[in-house]
Amino acid sequence: MDDKRIDLLVHNIGTLITMRGAPGPRKGAAMSDIGAVGRGAVAIRDGLVVAAGPEDEVIAGLEARGTTAASRLDAGGRLAAPGLVDPHTHLVHGGSREHELALKLKGVSYLDILAQGGGILSTVRATRQATEDELYTKAKKSLDTMLLHGVTTAEAKSGYGLTLEDELKQLRVAKRLDASHPVDLVSTFMGAHMVPEEYKGRSRDYVRLVIDEMMPEVKRQGLADYCDVFCEHGVFSVEESEELLAAARAMGFGIKIHADEIEPMGGAQLAGKLGCVSAEHLIAASDEGLEAMRGAGVIAVCLPATSFNLRLTKHARARAMIDRGMAVALSTDYNPGSSPTESIQLVMTLGCLNLGLTPEETMTAVTVNAACAIGKGDVAGTLEPGKLADLVLFDAPNVAYLPYHFGVNHVHAVVKRGKLVVYDGRLVPEGAR
Repeated sequence: MDDKRIDLLVHNIGTLITMRGAPGPRKGAAMSDIGAVGRGAVAIRDGLVVAAGPEDEVIAGLEARGTTAASRLDAGGRLAAPGLVDPHTHLVHGGSREHELALKLKGVSYLDILAQGGGILSTVRATRQATEDELYTKAKKSLDTMLLHGVTTAEAKSGYGLTLEDELKQLRVAKRLDASHPVDLVSTFMGAHMVPEEYKGRSRDYVRLVIDEMMPEVKRQGLADYCDVFCEHGVFSVEESEELLAAARAMGFGIKIHADEIEPMGGAQLAGKLGCVSAEHLIAASDEGLEAMRGAGVIAVCLPATSFNLRLTKHARARAMIDRGMAVALSTDYNPGSSPTESIQLVMTLGCLNLGLTPEETMTAVTVNAACAIGKGDVAGTLEPGKLADLVLFDAPNVAYLPYHFGVNHVHAVVKRGKLVVYDGRLVPEGAR
């Protein structure tokens, strides 16, 4: 490594959010500490952060070593933060479900739409019919939108195939995107997203299929880091979910759970019992469930755009979670039905207005805590030496302005692994990066 050069110096930052602190997710009151620095700069070499802090200190350190910058990016006094992390998405899928909007407006519930063969099952049919290239093209468009909104790392779940080959198809698309797109993707196998129509009334047979055939092949091909299950009334019971997740853990997968989204099933308690890395949704989670999660260090991934879109009057109790000392992350839950949005910035607004988070807690929830929820806390989510040089410049004077001025995209520029990939709100052509 050449200590006499850096590849990029981002300077003239109005406020720099470093998120520096102790390793791991921020819990409770620590979620308010975002490591804000006035008049900051970030020095980058070989895709990693070399220095991040007050501009005069960063530049003085470079000059003391005789280090020069090959390129400079003037932030123009803008707000800078670590690249945002979206830790719960269903990125790869076929079709869309705008036709269900009329049903929702008439008061038909999410579970009732599902019982009528809509919802997830509708998307399963579309995903099975789509080719791998069609799924890639569709998912890439969404991933471009996420990047334009400041996301540099995201999770992508399968779960719309529900056969071995169709699940592998989704996971192969995610792997291709991870290799070809600036956004880093973490894949989660979710064959237990729903009991497919051909197994109706035979959920036990389907659980065995997932455990005996799907999981081993996904692991053999190295297509997923995590395994997830939808623990919900009419989907998978607590007992089935425990069986699935225990088997996944035994095969070497990290484990996650869709828990207590609609009804208080005990999914949060199960997450604590099994030591899941995260439990997600949690709209109906009980106090006992939250306490089990807190004791086991399970990260709560809250999805406020989902409850907003489903027109639910209840929301995940993120404020209570933080007050009891838990780590909370936020995510879009991007999917074609319950949360068809790629905008993490909208989620930040809903996190404040509907979940009661402060702007500082919201920033923590979409950076370091979100990174930890998908096993990327050691490389992403903060701006400090040795971490990936993933950085977002917002056209905003301070952190509070992001959720306050909603419905627009505040991103001016995105640096991913040290390369400028978005500038002036537009994707930078690959050849110009």
